Amino acid sequence: MKYAIIAGGEGSRLAQEGVKAAKPLVEINGEKLVDRLVRVFADNGAEAVTVVYRDCMADVAAHLKALQNYSFGGRRVPITAVEAHTPSSMHSLFAMSGHLEGAPFCLTTVDTVFSEAAFKGYIDCLNTAISNGTADGVMAVTDYIDDEKPLYVAVDDGMNITGFLDENAGCKYVSAGIYGLKAEAIDVLRDCMSKGESRMRNFQRALLRAGFRLKAFNIGKAFDIDHAADIAKAGLFLQETK
Repeated sequence: MKYAIIAGGEGSRLAQEGVKAAKPLVEINGEKLVDRLVRVFADNGAEAVTVVYRDCMADVAAHLKALQNYSFGGRRVPITAVEAHTPSSMHSLFAMSGHLEGAPFCLTTVDTVFSEAAFKGYIDCLNTAISNGTADGVMAVTDYIDDEKPLYVAVDDGMNITGFLDENAGCKYVSAGIYGLKAEAIDVLRDCMSKGESRMRNFQRALLRAGFRLKAFNIGKAFDIDHAADIAKAGLFLQETK
């Protein structure tokens, strides 16, 4: 399994609220956001991790370079850093898509907070679904709505995804911002780019239009670090879910 992290945002809201560190380097319980994700990925069979980060962030570039020499749980995971200036998360995924070819991959944003135990269950589900051919991808969802503009996920009784909606139409779940897909999804991404589309949610809709069978996995409570207050909230949540 390949893993990817989108760390291309400016973190402008955090900066406005007095947080000096670039978002990937924000610490939760003494661990940087990007470090935590790489560690969790290493614990879940990562063969490689690709990180796309915003250009002109020299501190992030230096940290990612140093991170390539770290050992996570006794395992050193190959890390590729991709510098880019992109207008959307879908464009960020495209910027590193060349490193994700040839194998299933799991993608998330650098500020996504989730239970490590729940994530393991998600990866087990993703690996089983793709290896058994029962799905082309598994998207993590949550019934904890903390986002200002959430993406609602419509599912049937079997947790098969039937739609990605901007407005709630009786949906129980919203996207948790964690995406697991088979390698062929990159072809759909490139088609979206050729058509001038943007935003990750439009890529997900394109996957459904292309006939991809997508399952939803309820990962429990999950949220992003958008505001300074979210840092303390995340710290308490992660302590409670150890």
